[in-house]
Amino acid sequence: MLLYTYPPLHAGTLQKRYKRFFADILLDTGEVITAHCANTGPMTGVAVPGRPVRVSYHPDPKRKLAYTWELIHVEDTTPTWVNINTGRPNPVLRELLTAHGLPEVQDYQQVHQEVTYGMEGSRIDFCLTGGTRPIYIEVKNTTWVQGKVALFPDAVTVRGQKHLRELMRLVPESQAVIVYFIGRGDCTHFAPGDAADPEYGRLLRQAVAAGVEVLPCQFHVDPTGIRYAGRLPLVLD
Repeated sequence: MLLYTYPPLHAGTLQKRYKRFFADILLDTGEVITAHCANTGPMTGVAVPGRPVRVSYHPDPKRKLAYTWELIHVEDTTPTWVNINTGRPNPVLRELLTAHGLPEVQDYQQVHQEVTYGMEGSRIDFCLTGGTRPIYIEVKNTTWVQGKVALFPDAVTVRGQKHLRELMRLVPESQAVIVYFIGRGDCTHFAPGDAADPEYGRLLRQAVAAGVEVLPCQFHVDPTGIRYAGRLPLVLD
């Protein structure tokens, strides 16, 4: 299912990523540009200089940077494009939810975004209503891979820990779901990134035991668009 179509993308090669939000890229035209990197994480194993990338162009005078870094091509095990733009998962998932294309989540009529909830001042990515009980969905962009296993997080995430605690408090009055948006096609399983954040891994296992549903959702990406590929097995051992 095609859920997102990219605008025409410009091809280039990553030179360096720095200060989290900036990436110097050598376009195939020979021009070196600085693109916005919409990803605050370390992008472990992904932001490697010399790899092919694709950027979108937005000639808005209000923008500080006209280019946005969208994709990078990796060849760790199986060559694949990886989505690095954290602004893409939520609109893509909204399209999937609007089409009732997520089999594990079906009993709803309305899709709401950025709803305030919980005891720690949180905002949930999606709240689905109109069914027998509310459905709360938190979305996490996932790019880190070891072998064939996708991992989240790739750094300590206090915010992510908070979201797991909040989701656990919703059960059983509501259906609580966390979706790991795996924007690369070379993975076969998903596991918590214990090496990067052991506390997050502990809380995720606790959340599963408490009834929070964990959906590692794989998406195939390429310079034309983003497609839903299905759910990956969750590994907690």
